[in-house]
Amino acid sequence: MYAASREALTHTRSALESALAGVSAGAATAAAAQTGAELFTVVEVLDGQRTLRASLSDPSAPAAVRQALAEQVFSAKVSAEALATLKAAVSQDWSSSADLRNSLVLLGRESLLKAADDQGQLDTVEDELFRLGRIVAGDSSLEQALSDRATPTAAKRELLSKLLYGKVTAITEALAKQAAGRLRTAPADAFNELSELAAARRDKAVAHVRSASALSADQEERLAAILTRTYGKPVTVHVEVDPELLSGLVVRVGDEVIDGSAAGRLASLRKTLK
Repeated sequence: MYAASREALTHTRSALESALAGVSAGAATAAAAQTGAELFTVVEVLDGQRTLRASLSDPSAPAAVRQALAEQVFSAKVSAEALATLKAAVSQDWSSSADLRNSLVLLGRESLLKAADDQGQLDTVEDELFRLGRIVAGDSSLEQALSDRATPTAAKRELLSKLLYGKVTAITEALAKQAAGRLRTAPADAFNELSELAAARRDKAVAHVRSASALSADQEERLAAILTRTYGKPVTVHVEVDPELLSGLVVRVGDEVIDGSAAGRLASLRKTLK
């Protein structure tokens, strides 16, 4: 994302936060969840209407004209909070219409995560999204069904609804279904990104750990403590058992990978011998 779009996102996020701050305390959680879902709906409309999305992101058109068009199209379809966010978004100059839509998706996710945070469910949502990613990664038929571009979005979301119904929070289900309909990466990676977004809201890092064998609760706690000291912020540890490592661990935090596995050491040795 270029500088213009980053600045536009910052201004739009401020507008979203201001809109939600104006909601009464008793209705704040519901408003955040509703706004998030409505921003997803707006993006789906824009995805399907090329002329509309071009008009709303046209930098040659006055901001007031773009705002008036957004209000004309969406005022009867979304809440005041979602509309205020959208009008703020279209008043900005974006590097591309794709940046506008992707930013609205991000803000929709952040709004839903705010609702989860307000309900004390943020830890749960983060964990559920990570586990969903592991389930999908371990089921090739499910991963294929979600990845297949020929499969209608509605069918993918119905598949996830059946998989998740009654097993996860409503916020997790909403985030997962939206992501499944607009995949840019492998499904498991998309769900992991959502999990990391939830962790970031709590100013936490996420460590994706592959271990040759299951870790005990005490071992996970010690690993989390070591990583917290290393990175200077709380670290959530998600562990996946991978017998192919032979022994040891592979830890990924963001773009940094620490390979302490036997398989990794053997691979390094092979490179040295070559």
